[in-house]
Amino acid sequence: MAASTTEEGPLLLTSVDRLNKIDKLRERNIGKDLPLPQLVAVGDQSSGKSSLLESLTGIPFPHGQELCTRYATQITHRREDVSHINISIIPGHNASAKEKEHLESYRRYVKSSEELQAQFPIILNESWQRQYPDGYQNKPKPGRPEYFTEDVLKIEKCGPDEDYLTVIDVPGIFRLTAEGVTTNKDKKLVIDMVKRYIRDPRTIILAVLPANVDVFTQEILALAEKYDKDGERTLGVLTKPDLVTEISGKIAVCNVVKGKRKPLNLGYYIVRNRGGDDSGEKDVDVADLRDREGIFKEHPWCDLPMGRLGVRALRNRLQDLLGQITDKAFPMLRMETRQMLAESQEALEQLGEPRQTEREQQKYLMAIAAKFQELVRAALNAQYSAHRAFENDKLRLITAVISTTEKFDTDFRLYSEARKFVVDDIDEPRDSESDSNSSDDPAGPVSDSSPGLAVPDLETFNPENFPELNKAVMTGWKNKAPEKGIMDWIDKVYRTSRGIELGVFSPDLLASAFREQSKKWGPMTEQYLSKVILIVHKFILGALEHACRDKRAREELKFAIMDNLVTKYTDGMKQGEFLVDIERNRKPYTLNHYFNSNLQAARGSRVTKSLKRKAQWMTIAPLSGQKTSPLEKNRTTTWILDSAPESSPEKNKRMKSKKSAAREKSAWYVKLDSIQHDVTDKSNTEHVKEEEVHDILEAYYKVARKRFVDNVYNQVVDHCLLSGPASLLLLFSEKWVLDLNAKQLAAIAGEPRVTVDRRERLRVKIQDLEEAIEILR
Repeated sequence: MAASTTEEGPLLLTSVDRLNKIDKLRERNIGKDLPLPQLVAVGDQSSGKSSLLESLTGIPFPHGQELCTRYATQITHRREDVSHINISIIPGHNASAKEKEHLESYRRYVKSSEELQAQFPIILNESWQRQYPDGYQNKPKPGRPEYFTEDVLKIEKCGPDEDYLTVIDVPGIFRLTAEGVTTNKDKKLVIDMVKRYIRDPRTIILAVLPANVDVFTQEILALAEKYDKDGERTLGVLTKPDLVTEISGKIAVCNVVKGKRKPLNLGYYIVRNRGGDDSGEKDVDVADLRDREGIFKEHPWCDLPMGRLGVRALRNRLQDLLGQITDKAFPMLRMETRQMLAESQEALEQLGEPRQTEREQQKYLMAIAAKFQELVRAALNAQYSAHRAFENDKLRLITAVISTTEKFDTDFRLYSEARKFVVDDIDEPRDSESDSNSSDDPAGPVSDSSPGLAVPDLETFNPENFPELNKAVMTGWKNKAPEKGIMDWIDKVYRTSRGIELGVFSPDLLASAFREQSKKWGPMTEQYLSKVILIVHKFILGALEHACRDKRAREELKFAIMDNLVTKYTDGMKQGEFLVDIERNRKPYTLNHYFNSNLQAARGSRVTKSLKRKAQWMTIAPLSGQKTSPLEKNRTTTWILDSAPESSPEKNKRMKSKKSAAREKSAWYVKLDSIQHDVTDKSNTEHVKEEEVHDILEAYYKVARKRFVDNVYNQVVDHCLLSGPASLLLLFSEKWVLDLNAKQLAAIAGEPRVTVDRRERLRVKIQDLEEAIEILR
C-alpha cells in the first residue's frame, strides 16, 4: 500500500517492511538480475541534481568537489529510535569475492548531519580508496580518481522523525571534459551507467532539468524517452527557477509544469534548491525552505498547482510513487526470484562437479565413462526403456545393426553371384535349405526386414559430416543383378582349363570358377561393414553427447579416442577382408551335409526334367475282358511317372479333376529305353559342363554363402565391433580413464577459466537468490 499525505506531510507508509526488503535485495546486488523498484535521479552535471538531493534528503553534499559525482550514491531514510547516519559501500556486480569482502568491510558511523558535513570530504576520499586492493598498480592519486566505478556509496540516515525514502543518485552527464579531471572515456562510462539504471522497467526516472535553459534540449530527457517511450515512469523536476529572469521564460516553464508542452504521465515539479553555504541544521532548514520557496508566491509561479511546487510536495510524491511501484512489483519479484533460482541451479548442475584438481578431473571422467557404458549395455541388449536417450532412434544400436545385417543377407543372396545359376523347372525345390522369399528377379524390390528403423544409405553418406571415417568406410558402390549365360561361361572355363582328365575334371577348375563367381563378395562385405561402422560411430557420438553435457570436454574426449576408434574400424574391415580371402582363395571344401543334399537334388532334378520331356499320357485301366492293363504286362520296357511335365496342358486339367483321373486309372509313362539313353548317351564334355561343374559349383556356393554371412556377422560385427573383449565400444571405459596421466586428464576434463568463473558467478548468484527468497517471505 502506498503512503497517504496530509497538509502537514506524509503519513507513515504501510509498506515500509516491503521497502526495507527491497533495500536488502539491492544490497545483495539482486538488482543486477531482477529489476527492483527504485527512484533514480539523473541529469546533466550542471542541472542542480546534487543540490536537489541535498534539499530532499538533508544530506550535506559538499559542493565543488568531483569525488561524489563519480559514484552512484544511494540515500536511504529509515525511521528508528536513535538518530545516526551509516556510510558503507555496495560492491558492483562484477566485483570478485576478495574485492567484495574488501569493499563491504568499509563502515563509517556519524551521529548527525553536522558531523557528516564536516567529515564528508574525508569519507568520500576513503571510500574511493577502498576501490583498490593493496598493491594495485594503477591506484589513483588521493583526491583525483582516474575513472568512474560501478560500486555504490550507500548513505543511510536514521532517526525518529525520518520517513522512508530511498533515492539513487547517478553521476551527472557532461559534454565537455576537464583536463586532469575527466576524459572522453569517463563521458562514455557515465552515459552507460545512466542507461543501465533507467532501462529497468521498475525504475522511476527522476529527470532533473534546469529551468533556465530550454528543457527540451536536455540530453537526459532524450535518454529517458528512449527507455520510457510512453513517459509512464518519468517524472520531471525543474530546478533553478530563480535564474529565470524574463517573464516569457517563466511562462514557458509554467506551461511545461502544466503539461502543455511534452507532457509526462507523472508530470513535472518545480523546486528551488538550497545554497551552497547553508549549515544543514534542521531548524535552519525549515526557515531556509520557507524563504527559498517564497518565490512561488510571485507571478506567474503562483498560478501553478501547489502540489507541484517545492521540495516538500516533491518528497511526498516520491514517497507515494516508491510505495506504489513496490507494492505492484512485490508479488512478481517473489515469482521471478524463484524462477531465476531454479534456472541458475539447473545451469550450475549442467556444469557438473568442479574439476580443478587431478582427482576431480578423474572423478568427472569416470562418471561420464560409467554413464556411457550404461548406455552401451542397454543399446546392445535392446533395453530401450532404461534411458530417455533411446527416444532417439539413432541410438537404438542393436536394432539398427540387425536390420542392416538382415538386409545384407537378402542382398547377398540376390546379388552376390557374378552369374546367375540355372533354375530348373521342377515341382520341388532343389535346395533342401530353400531360401524363403526368393525372387525370380534379383533386381526386383527387396522389402526391409525392419521397416520401423531406417538402414543407413551410403549413397547419401556425406564424408564431410564424418571426415574421420574417410579411410575407414567405402562409399559409392551399388549392387548389380547377376549376369546371365553361366553355362556358356562354364563351357569357356572348362575348354580353356582342361587337362588330361578321364571322366572327371581338375579341382583347380572348381576353385577358379568359385573365385570368379564370388568376385562381388569383397565389395558387398565392405559395403555392409561400412554401414555397421557408420551406425556404431553415430551411436558413440550420440551416447557421448548424452553422457557428457560439457561441449568442450566432449570434443576433447572425442579427439582423445578418435585415433584408436578409427584403428578399430580399420581392423574390423581387415578382418572382413580376411574372411573374404579365406572363402575365395582356398580350395573349395565343406563337411556340411547340405552340400551333398543340394548336389543330389540338382542331379535328380536334371534327370527328372529330361525324362518329363518324353513322358506320354495313357490310360492304365484293364482293357475289356482283361484282368491286367497293357502297361502292367510290360514293366520291363516302361516306367510310369506320377506327374506330367510342367509345360503339359493336360497337367492343369488333371490337377483340377483328381477324382476323375483316379477313376480313369490314367498316368504318365516313359519307356525304359529312353531312360538308359538319357543317362548314358552324353559326351564327356557335356557331362562335365552341365551335370558336374554347374551343379557342384552351385551346391558349394550356397553352403559357402550362408557360412560366410554368418562368419562376417559373428566374427567381425559382433566380436570385433560390438561385444568382443576388444570391442571398440569398450574403448572409453573407467579403465581407460584410470590409465590417463595428469596432463591428459587436464587436457580433456580441465575446466577453462571462463567455466570456472561462470561456476563461481552461479554459486554466488544462487546464494544471493536463496537469501532473496528468505527476505521476500
